[in-house]
Amino acid sequence: MRAIPHDQFGGPASYQVSALVIGGQLVAADGASAVTVSPAGANAINVVGAAIVDASPIISQAGTTTGYGAPLLDISVLPDYTSVVSGGVDIPVTYAAAATFGVLLKAAAAGQVTPWVSGTDTNPATIVGRCTQPGGVAAGATVARARIF
Repeated sequence: MRAIPHDQFGGPASYQVSALVIGGQLVAADGASAVTVSPAGANAINVVGAAIVDASPIISQAGTTTGYGAPLLDISVLPDYTSVVSGGVDIPVTYAAAATFGVLLKAAAAGQVTPWVSGTDTNPATIVGRCTQPGGVAAGATVARARIF
C-alpha cells in the first residue's frame, strides 16, 4: 500500500495521470467527475496547475518484447502520480508563442502556455498564469518561467 500526500504544508498536490505527463506541462482534470489529470488542451478552463515530475499510467508502461519474444526489461518505470503546483508558483514551462514579460497566460495545446490577449480572448476563466521570464520569451517552443495561479 502506498500513502500519497495530496497537499503537504502548502506544497504540491499529487494527482494520478491518465496520459503521459512531462514535468512543466499544465495539467487539467479529466472530465466533470475526474479522478485523474492529463496535459491541458488549448483554452482549457479546468487547469489544476503545472506538473513538476514526469508520470505515466501504469498500463501504458507495459514493456514490449524483444525480437525473440522475451519481455523487454525497462527499469525506467515512471510513477503514475505527478506532483502539481499552483497558487503563484514560478515554474519553467514551454511557451507555444512569444510572450512579453508580465503578460497573462492561458493554456495552449499539449500542456503549453500562450499569451492571453485582451479583446481577442473573451473568457477570463482561461487565464492560468503570468509570464515571469525577465525580458519575455522571444519565440514559441521555448522553456521559460511562468507564475501559475
